[in-house]
Amino acid sequence: MGVPPGAVLESVAAKADYCGSPEHKDTPSFAGLPRPRADASLCDRRFRAELATVTLWLRDGIRRGAVSEFWEGGFPRYVWYKDGNVVYEARLVNSGDGAYKGYPLRDDDWPPRIEKYYGT
Repeated sequence: MGVPPGAVLESVAAKADYCGSPEHKDTPSFAGLPRPRADASLCDRRFRAELATVTLWLRDGIRRGAVSEFWEGGFPRYVWYKDGNVVYEARLVNSGDGAYKGYPLRDDDWPPRIEKYYGT
């Protein structure tokens, strides 16, 4: 995880937005009609109308610095947010406007040192 020199996380977070993806849904949501990929993890259905909540999570992850060392267009390629015992990964899908989709990770896919940003 890393932040490039000169990046102001608060400013980056303020510009980032969650758009979601129908590839990780099995029910209609703010991301549109579902089109789940066979290899994609599915989002919990409770989030289908929670765009504001997941956008706050995305921005909180950026503010905490729980971001990848790879950046594109002024945004981290990946951002992680931990909610209870689940870590979600947001992936940049449009570096021009800071749009992200997200999905839950299996425990063995958690990024190293996630506890540094969220505790145990």
